[in-house]
Amino acid sequence: MQSQCLRVRGSKKSFSDQKSRQHIRSLIAKYPHAVIVVMGCYAQMSHQFVNDIPGVHIIVGTSKRNEIPELVDKYLKTHERIDTVSEITRLFDYEPLKVISYSDNARAFLKIQDGCDNFCSYCIIPYARGKMRSRPKDDVLAEVHRLVDLGFLEIVLAGIHTAGYGQDLGDYHFVHLLRDILREEPRLYRLRISSIEESEIDAEFIELFKTQPVIARHLHIPLQSGSSNVLRRMNRKYDTAAFLSKLEQIREAVPDIAITTDVIVGFPGETDDEFQETYDFIEKAKFAQLHVFPFSARSGTPAARAKDQVDPATKKERVRKLIDLSERLHTEYARQFIGKDLDVIIEDFDEKTTAWRGHASNYLEAHVQSQDDLRGKVVSVLYKD
Repeated sequence: MQSQCLRVRGSKKSFSDQKSRQHIRSLIAKYPHAVIVVMGCYAQMSHQFVNDIPGVHIIVGTSKRNEIPELVDKYLKTHERIDTVSEITRLFDYEPLKVISYSDNARAFLKIQDGCDNFCSYCIIPYARGKMRSRPKDDVLAEVHRLVDLGFLEIVLAGIHTAGYGQDLGDYHFVHLLRDILREEPRLYRLRISSIEESEIDAEFIELFKTQPVIARHLHIPLQSGSSNVLRRMNRKYDTAAFLSKLEQIREAVPDIAITTDVIVGFPGETDDEFQETYDFIEKAKFAQLHVFPFSARSGTPAARAKDQVDPATKKERVRKLIDLSERLHTEYARQFIGKDLDVIIEDFDEKTTAWRGHASNYLEAHVQSQDDLRGKVVSVLYKD
């Protein structure tokens, strides 16, 4: 019988601890013959809970993930549980994982850093994933060359704190890496940044962004709250005035850019007035789309210990209001491109619309009717409503 290996990772935003446990148990029941590997932040921070779940065969945590193939082989020989979770010291080394996530031969996700030193009051990442650490520049460039050789048209630079790349490398920073990628690999059609913090967008970055159209005309800049009081309680490093000023600078350089963001609602102590401040700020900021999350307490974080937790019903209602706002803002942003040509990288075939689907540089989704196989091709599309 061919063996299966299932890796279970808890999402830092969408999965609570309870949901993580439920998910692990459901996979164990669904795949009784699989080797179950639990890895990631939940395995690291809630190790004992994972260890108590029958049917978990390998526990890895947030380090030694590059050893998973060897660990699976070892388990298949011994059938004894393997636990590699080590004490959290925040001194993990960068793991040179070569595995990539991709959409056929169109888009590849390239991880360039791990860890975080920001210590937002709601986030477990700095404790679970360790200190900020960057992938060696030469390793990144070699991977870029390899991906382009394989036919990928778009590379997405990803990480826990992607644009924090280089903070541990002295005088070499994220903008330098961008320049080197663009110079060393002229065949690359599009380079996308998965996420960037407001504090990492300076004049040097904006100038490079403005003059290098290979960099996707889309930035995802996490806001988390549109209330400066809530931002202080979150231990974010900016207020709403600074954030809005940065958006204005970006749009002055690239007027048609799509700017998307993350928002957490129902943070401990968030009042009706503070939520309204968030709603009004988002409306004023004209984001192209929102990723909205109800606050979920992470054991071990300051926010989880706060006494003034917001009730689930209130959080659910606030999420609904922001999702409605997001849909309206996305429609308003997309409307300005109706009747214009967009260069779209085709990623896959959508069975529902019976059309080829892909994204433009500004991440607007487009569907193309064609009898030809367009996967992995760049198509000029007249954008319609």
